[in-house]
Amino acid sequence: MINNAQPPIYEEGLEELMQELKGKYHATNDYRWAILNSDITFITVGTPSKPDGSIDLTHVKQAAKSIGKALRDKEDYHVVVVKSTVLPGTTEEVVKPILEKHSGKKAFKDFGLAMNPEFLREGVALKDFLNPDRIVLGVQDEKTKKILEELYEPINAPKLIVDIKTAEMIKYASNAFLATKISFANEIGNICKKLGIDSWKVFEGVGLDHRISPHFFKTGIGFGGSCFPKDVKALIKKAEEIGENPLILKAVIEVNERQPLKMIELLKKHIPELKGRKIGVLGLAFKPNTDDVRETRAYIIIKKLLEEGASVIAYDPKAMENFKRFYPDVSGGIEYATSPEDVLKSTEIILIVTEWPDFEELDYSGKIVIDGRRIKAAERTARIYEGVCW
Repeated sequence: MINNAQPPIYEEGLEELMQELKGKYHATNDYRWAILNSDITFITVGTPSKPDGSIDLTHVKQAAKSIGKALRDKEDYHVVVVKSTVLPGTTEEVVKPILEKHSGKKAFKDFGLAMNPEFLREGVALKDFLNPDRIVLGVQDEKTKKILEELYEPINAPKLIVDIKTAEMIKYASNAFLATKISFANEIGNICKKLGIDSWKVFEGVGLDHRISPHFFKTGIGFGGSCFPKDVKALIKKAEEIGENPLILKAVIEVNERQPLKMIELLKKHIPELKGRKIGVLGLAFKPNTDDVRETRAYIIIKKLLEEGASVIAYDPKAMENFKRFYPDVSGGIEYATSPEDVLKSTEIILIVTEWPDFEELDYSGKIVIDGRRIKAAERTARIYEGVCW
């Protein structure tokens, strides 16, 4: 698909860019060919959570082994960069020994090794890559440092050069703090809801403080995706392994896990018995402008609705096929609509789970709407409207 300029995921602007640059990139599953015909290799494989929350390095280890074998045949200096999110110490204590064992070479002497965390947001990843807040390079040897500085020279952004462990930790600290802001906002939002206060106005005022900033203070049903949940859990597990008890991080996860169920609580204020009721769910992706459903709040909500005996009709502009594939345990109980209008025609009860722009164009007249993402059109037109934290 990549070689035919077809993106395997949905990301705004990606298909157009792939078409424009077709012929300037090549995808292959041949490690040896790739490494012998390049100067730098980035390891960008997934690092999912194990059941206990710790990081699963299976894919990182497999990649390092294959790269090491290919490096054995390479005469020129080659730089290996870990871009996957890994806990401090992983690059030097896990990746480095594997590369050295299978290549027969020494890191920082015969080949370069570095850590370069990524901070891209799904949905605006292309924009973020070309206009980053910062570029962090974790390096040890001068030759690797110069090569990576030359690589990133065209991108105008602050470049922070640190040691490898520090670079690894910067990624975790960044994600953990952003996740903390979301859970903190939702804790305050839950209080505001009971006091009849609009939490979005509260955080508009809070965000004007230059020490705080307004970003990631949108109250609602919590965070999902491939980064925040697994990274905070991995950091908790690592902290416990070294004898620390990260109370704040544990609270971040606890708040986030129960937050989506606030939608069900609010719905039951108006419809105490959900058994036999048909409920519309707008949005399945964990955020708009992506087809990613990993750790989506929609799964928790739909699972609870089905457990309560309700039937569900759902719509998402991009994520329905992925949701069917990732969550077969609930997908069989869902009717998938061809448009958001079909959802509104099918039921008077609507839950808004993802803030797709399409949902702002709808007329929610006559509907009971429980809104997890602050869709103004629903707030304006619904017969009964409940915002999760406002």
